[in-house]
Amino acid sequence: QVQLQESGPGLVKPSQTLSLTCTVSGGSITANYHYWSWIRQPPGKGLEWIGYSSSRDITFYNPSLRSRTSISRDTSKNQFTLHLSSVTPEDAGVYYCVLLTVESGRSWGSWGQGTQVTVSS
Repeated sequence: QVQLQESGPGLVKPSQTLSLTCTVSGGSITANYHYWSWIRQPPGKGLEWIGYSSSRDITFYNPSLRSRTSISRDTSKNQFTLHLSSVTPEDAGVYYCVLLTVESGRSWGSWGQGTQVTVSS
């Protein structure tokens, strides 16, 4: 059973870089058909996809965020990390790491519990 756990600062100042790490247990971030993703939900709004890193370490980002977004991974620790630069108060919300699996014509997701991020000086 795959489990994901987000960790990182709950508070970041405007213009700084937000870094959140997802630790994976029960599965490998190098496994085929897996897309290791970040999704966020601002207060009172819907879910917004941020980006993913595939099992082959191919990354892709939401076009609205790609200029200040990167996702890296550490295979020895079975972790992947979101870096979001130049944050503003609009970047506040709950951030989730999500495993998206696409295989044999089906897709499904496994979600972390989420972590609250506040942007304030």
